[in-house]
Amino acid sequence: MDAVIGLDCSTSAVKAVAFDARGVVLAEGRAALAFRALGDNRFEQDPGDWWRAACTALRALVAAAHGVRFIGIAIANQRETIAPLDDAFRPTRPAILWLDGRAADDAAAMASRFGRDELHRITGKIPDPNPALYKLAWMRRVEPATLDASRYFAEVHGYLAQRLTGRFATSTASADPLGVFDLKAGAYADELLGSIGLRADQFAPALPPGSVIGALHAEAAAETGLPEGLMVAAGGGDGQAAGVAVGLAAPGRAYLNLGTAIVSGVHSHAYRIGTAFRTMISAGGPGYVLETSLRSGTLLCDWLARDLFGDPAALTTLEAAAAALPPGADGVFVLPYFLGVMTPHWDSGARGAILGLAPHHGRAHLLRALFEGIAHEQADVTARIVAATGLAVREIVAIGGGSRSDLWCQIIADVMGIPVLRSASAEASALGAAMAAAVAAGWFADFTACAASMAGPITARFDPDPGRVAAYAACAAAYRTIYPRLAGFPAVP
Repeated sequence: MDAVIGLDCSTSAVKAVAFDARGVVLAEGRAALAFRALGDNRFEQDPGDWWRAACTALRALVAAAHGVRFIGIAIANQRETIAPLDDAFRPTRPAILWLDGRAADDAAAMASRFGRDELHRITGKIPDPNPALYKLAWMRRVEPATLDASRYFAEVHGYLAQRLTGRFATSTASADPLGVFDLKAGAYADELLGSIGLRADQFAPALPPGSVIGALHAEAAAETGLPEGLMVAAGGGDGQAAGVAVGLAAPGRAYLNLGTAIVSGVHSHAYRIGTAFRTMISAGGPGYVLETSLRSGTLLCDWLARDLFGDPAALTTLEAAAAALPPGADGVFVLPYFLGVMTPHWDSGARGAILGLAPHHGRAHLLRALFEGIAHEQADVTARIVAATGLAVREIVAIGGGSRSDLWCQIIADVMGIPVLRSASAEASALGAAMAAAVAAGWFADFTACAASMAGPITARFDPDPGRVAAYAACAAAYRTIYPRLAGFPAVP
C-alpha cells in the first residue's frame, strides 16, 4: 500500500504519520522533545534534538508500517523558532523558541526605526516578540559575536530538510512566520535583514508548499530507516498545515486549534493585513491565512489541573460538574493572558486574571470560566476579522487536544453563535504536511483536489443553543471590559 508521510516537529514532540490517498492513518511513530525554560520568559531548544527525535519517530513509524511503500515525506514545523548554525550546519547556540519573550524591547526598537505600519505591511505581522526577526535583533544587541560566527539561520523545517537531503531549503509557509519575509514580494526582506547585519543567503531558499526539495540521502536513510532516495517535499508551518488538513479554503470555514496555544485561521485569496490578525502564507496552494493566536491554551488547562488543583486528571473528572453550571460560571471570569496577548491587543506585558471569586465557587467554576474565557477571546478576534475583511465565518472546525472536550466545543459554539465541527484529524499538522507530499508526488493536481480526498472527516457537530447564545452575549459585554481596566496594572518583577 502506498503512503505519504507527514513529519510534524512541534514544541514538545515529533510525530511521524503515514497516510494513504484517502487520508487514512496507516502507521505512526512519536518521540518526545524537551525544551528549557530559563526564567524571565526565555525558552530554548537544542536543534540536534529535532533531528534525534525525528529519527526516533521515523524509525518507530517504519517498524509499524507493515506492507507499506513510502512515496514521499514533507515537514510541518513549530514556527518562529530560530537556530543559528555554522558553515557545517552545526548549532552555534541553542535555538530560541517561538514562545520566548526576551525580544520585546528589540521589537519596539525596530518598530521605532522602520515604523510599526511599515513592518506590518512587509511581514504581515504587528511587531511582537514572537517572530524570529526580533530574536535575531536581540542577538545582535546581546550576543553579537555568536551572530557574526553563524553562517546560516534555520527554522525547524529548513534544518530538518538539510539533514534529510543535504539541501538547505524550506517552504515559503515556514520561512514566512520568521518575520524576515516580504509576503507580497515572496522573498526575504533585504532591508530588514540588513538592519541587523544579515543577508538573505544566510536563510534557506523558500519553495512553494508541495514542491520537491530533494531526495533522502544515504546517511539520513540509515538513521531514519526510510528508503534512500525517498522524495522530500516542502510542507509548512504547523498552524497553516493544520488548516490544509481541515479544508480551510472552503468558503465560510475557519479552523481552531485547541492546543498548547490557541490558533485559528481564515483563508484569504488576497493579501490583507489588520491588527486583529497576523497574515501567513498558505501551506495549501495560493493565498494566505489570516490567523489569530493566544499563547496560553491547553497549557493553561494543564497549569490549572497540575499546579492549582494538584491533580493532572482533574479536567476529565470535573467536566460533568462544569457542564452543569450556567453560562457565566456563576460570575467567575478568566482573562487568559498568562503569557501576554498577541491578537488583538499586542501587549506582551499583559498577564492573566481570575475575577469574581466567592466562597461558594469551586474547581468546576474555574474550569468552566477558563473554557469560557478562551471562547470569549476567540469570538472577539474572529468578529474583528469579519468586520475588517468582510470574509464570512459560518463554521469552525476544531482540532487539537482540547477539541476532545465536548463541553469546550459546545461553549465555543454558544459563545460564537456558530456551529463547531470536530475533525477526525488527531494529527492535523502531520496530515497537512502529508498532503503537501501527496501533491509533490503527483497524486493530485493541486491542493483543492487533495483536500477533497484526504482532508479529515467531521466526527461531531456542536450547534449553538439560542438561550445560551443570548446569555453569553451579556457575559461578553462584561468580559470585554476586563483587559482595558487592567491594562497598565503594575506587574510584579
